[in-house]
Parts: sequence; C-alpha cells; structure tokens
Amino acid sequence: MSAPSALQLAVLMAVALAATLLAWFMLRAGAAAMTRYREHFTERTRFQAQEFFLFIDPRHLFVANLGVMLAGALAAWLVTGSLAFALPTLLLLALLPRLLYAALRRRRLRRFEEQLPDALMMLCGGLRAGVGMSAAMQQLVAEAEAPLAQEFALVLREGRLGVTLEQSLSNLARRMPTQTTVLVVSAMRIAGETGGGLAETLERTAQTIRSRLQMEGKIRALTAQGKLQAWVVALLPLLLMLILDRMEPEAMSYLWHSRIGWAALVAIGLLETFGVLLIRRIVAIDV
Repeated sequence: MSAPSALQLAVLMAVALAATLLAWFMLRAGAAAMTRYREHFTERTRFQAQEFFLFIDPRHLFVANLGVMLAGALAAWLVTGSLAFALPTLLLLALLPRLLYAALRRRRLRRFEEQLPDALMMLCGGLRAGVGMSAAMQQLVAEAEAPLAQEFALVLREGRLGVTLEQSLSNLARRMPTQTTVLVVSAMRIAGETGGGLAETLERTAQTIRSRLQMEGKIRALTAQGKLQAWVVALLPLLLMLILDRMEPEAMSYLWHSRIGWAALVAIGLLETFGVLLIRRIVAIDV
C-alpha cells in the first residue's frame, strides 16, 4: 500500500471515529434531555391534574403528548414539504399542554366565581336557620356542582383532620387565587374576629360579588368583537399564504425552501404574535 493511500485510509478512519463519537454523544445527550423533560412533565402534570381533582397516571399523558408532537410535525412536513413548518409545529405542540392547562384553569376559576354568590346565600340561609357553619357547608357540598363542591368538600375534610376554619379558608384562597375568593375569605375572617353577624356579612358579600360579575359580563360582551378581530387579523395572512401556495406553488416555493423565505416567515410570525397580544392587551379591561 502506497503512502498516500495509507494516509487517506487513516484520515477516513479518523473521520469515521469522530462521527461515531459525535453520534454517541448526541444520543446520550438526547436521552438525558428526554429523561429530564419526561420527569419534569410528569411531575408538573401530576400536580396540575390533582388540582383539577383528576387522579390519572401522568406517564400516559406524556406518551400521548409525545405522540401528538410527532404526528403534528410529520403532518406539517408532509403537507408543506419544508422543515420551516415542521419544527415550529413540533415546538408549538410541545407547549400545547401548558396552554390547555392555562385555559382550563381560567375556565375553572371563572366557573367558581359564578357559583360563589348562590353558595354564599345558601350558607347564609343555613346560618339563619340555626345550623352551624360545618353543617351548612355539608349541605352546600351535597347540592352544589363542581368545582365549588370539590373545593368546599376539601375544606370540610381539612376540618375533620384538625385544621382550623381560618387556615382552611386560607388554603382555599391559595388554590383559587381570585379577587372574589379573597373577598369572601376576608369577609368571613373579619366577621369572625369582630363578632359581627356572619349571615349578614355573607349576604352583603354575595350581593357585591353578583354586581361585580354582572359588570364583568357586560365588559366581556363589549370587548368580544375586539378579541375576535385579533384572531381574524392573525389568521387572515396565514390563510392567504395557503391559498397562494395552492394557486402559485412555484412562486411560493421560495418562501418555504430558501433562507430569505424562512427569515420572512420568522418576521411574519413575530409580527402576528405581537399584533394579537397588542389587541388583546387593549381590550383587556380589569374590573
């Protein structure tokens, strides 16, 4: 074997060895990152599911989320034929559980607030009938719906374990961090400390909460058009891009398969996001 051939063989072996080591390192790093992500996902999901009183195995949710991520990225790549859409789709689907949890939590908090006025009036009626707070809460839990029945049932269970009513109410305010819940807990504390009539306090608090919810409902109705306009403004360019891709695939191919097109897509995505957030910030009115 000549010297140049031996040198070329040595270079090829060195390159192959380096590629093998790099692949091994990437596999190890990827496996470690996936393990950390799975542990973080399952721990967070277990806590969030228990917050909704859903006792399910978070490992099943992790597998389902991973399957949705891969299926969505593959579908985006098959439809567009470009990684410029497949990779962002994968990242967005990875954030889907967080977004879904946030939406469900907001819905649960809103439902809890809507149930509070009637619940306070029920407690007020029980106290005026001569029963204690614990018995009134038991009647409330038996007749109310979730999530209010679940939260007050937890308050009763904490009382059976020796937790004081004040601490149980503080735990309720921490689990349901809304201004309405803080108002109710503060009113009950003040009535207990000053010795005032708890039934009258609950009745006045229920009236205040009902008026506040009515005002919030009017504001949501008036700002619904602005929120809808935000989504229309955001989705219109995307729909136009898809239509032009079907009508003029050759002209739109530069947008999907070139660096300039990828940069334009990033700029479009950023502007779309900023526009939606700005419009929603304008129409978000705090009562």
